[in-house]
Amino acid sequence: MKKIVNYIEPKKIVLLLCISILTITTFQSCKEELDIPLQGQFSSDVIVYDNNWVSAQLTAAYGMLDGNLDTQDPWRSAASNWIYGEVASDNAYKGSDPGDQPQIDNVEFYSPNSGEGRFYGYKWNSLFEGVARSNEVIKGAKIGLEAGDLTESEAILFEAEARFLRAHYHFEAKKLWDNIPYVDETATESLTNVNVDSWARIEEDFTFAIAQLSETSRFVGSANSWAAKAYLAKIHMYQLDYAAAAPILDDVINAGPYDLAPKYSDNFNAASENSIESIFAVQNTVDDGSSGDDNGNWGDALNFPNGAPVGTTGNACCGFFQPSQNLVNAYKTDATGLPLLDTFNNSDVTNDDGVASADAFTPHTGELDPRLDWKVGRRGIDFNGWGIMPGQSWIRNPSNGGPYLQKITVFRQSQFNDAGIDAPSAWAPGVSALNTNIIRFAEVLLWRAEIMAALGEGDMGASLVDRVRMRAANPDDFVKELDADGKPTATPAANYVVGTYGTFSGQDQAIKAVAHEYRIETALEGHRFFDLVRRGNAAQVLNSYLSVETTKRSHLSSASFIPGVNERYPIAQIVIAVSNGQLKQNNGY
Repeated sequence: MKKIVNYIEPKKIVLLLCISILTITTFQSCKEELDIPLQGQFSSDVIVYDNNWVSAQLTAAYGMLDGNLDTQDPWRSAASNWIYGEVASDNAYKGSDPGDQPQIDNVEFYSPNSGEGRFYGYKWNSLFEGVARSNEVIKGAKIGLEAGDLTESEAILFEAEARFLRAHYHFEAKKLWDNIPYVDETATESLTNVNVDSWARIEEDFTFAIAQLSETSRFVGSANSWAAKAYLAKIHMYQLDYAAAAPILDDVINAGPYDLAPKYSDNFNAASENSIESIFAVQNTVDDGSSGDDNGNWGDALNFPNGAPVGTTGNACCGFFQPSQNLVNAYKTDATGLPLLDTFNNSDVTNDDGVASADAFTPHTGELDPRLDWKVGRRGIDFNGWGIMPGQSWIRNPSNGGPYLQKITVFRQSQFNDAGIDAPSAWAPGVSALNTNIIRFAEVLLWRAEIMAALGEGDMGASLVDRVRMRAANPDDFVKELDADGKPTATPAANYVVGTYGTFSGQDQAIKAVAHEYRIETALEGHRFFDLVRRGNAAQVLNSYLSVETTKRSHLSSASFIPGVNERYPIAQIVIAVSNGQLKQNNGY
């Protein structure tokens, strides 16, 4: 059926809220939408809201999961949240040079500026563009059903998938700013629903998705009812609503299709992604016909070793996102393989800070959790098949970023020039088809363990923590020493020792052990800062971290976390201005 589509000019809010009443122009960015002149209706009055049209809008909604509205500074809105979730935490430094991308310095120093509209506005834009595209699917599905162009089952499934995505985008915004509008398919430029309970509305969307989606995905990476259950449980965990989260987590663990992948490294390997552990992930692709491989993981384009032959036959770029010494120390274990929950930061894992690559260096010989060397590149250890990491010659500015590199967004050397993984046409050699994990099954296990520990239930989560640790102890997954020809040997590259708890000595140990396990299991995956905030101990942990880390990295000397302020990011002033004052700035900005 043909429809005449009325178009309401959304200039008051489209700049950064991006909730325009668009239908045909869904694929346009917010910047482009500003150039659309006021009109009463589209001159093209033929829109058939059938399966093909609504499916195309759903594809566009999925397309915003990577956060990349364009390829200009896409790291500002990276789906991996490496800036907002990791550099803002005790897991990582910005790295690189002090003057490069200075807005990220402000995140690291806990002095973000609401006037940096280009920086925070871009992230806001990308998330609410995702919301807008999801809403177009929902509206189209309802119109198509009414017009007879869609069957009832088709319309419901389209709506359910779009509501899953809409909830995801709102949740990402909620984590960052808290004070957000919840924008549904009925929204107009009046923004009458700014002050709604966004947690409740996010829960409603996931609950609808659970009820209406199939247990299996329509295509690899699309939403299904099990993913919606896991995500709803995550929403409850972020509100510390353990009573609501526990039964959902039990269902996912006991009846769902997920399990831990055999190897920890499978989660960060393009050849083994979308494994049994992957509940929901951003499906990055390259060599798919897009211009400049636009669908690759552009948000992490800066995060390759600088000046190293990694991901390229020349010099890689650009040396950002360097793991902290505190994080590396967290992977220390005792002789039985258990973490040093209270004392891990009393001494440092041996590093080559200040030691030239040409000088002799002996790596740490003490016990370490092997997950360290799948997350962190350190001197003397193989770097994802690219050879032994030589230290400072691969680091852009060692005095600023320290001696370590991140590895989880770096594809394997064996995948170099692989048309389905490496991005041959991208200007940044770090761009690839490596997925960005949103929820892994290991997190589900550790969330349930957290509830058990907090409430003193059963074994207080020991068996679930041990399940995660036993996977880490798989010797087939240890990083290995290399022989003279650069081939892996059977010898572990370090003194890897991972043990299990069996039982916890008490609730205090249980709570600490679960929190520590979550940190080292998910480090550098974009969760750490938000996890500290949801647990309510961000100020305590981060100021304690800074008190020690500033003695090692002088660039942090001005950093200080302000309780009641730095748990949230500033809403860009231009966003508030465009909303005509309906949005209120977060406290302290």
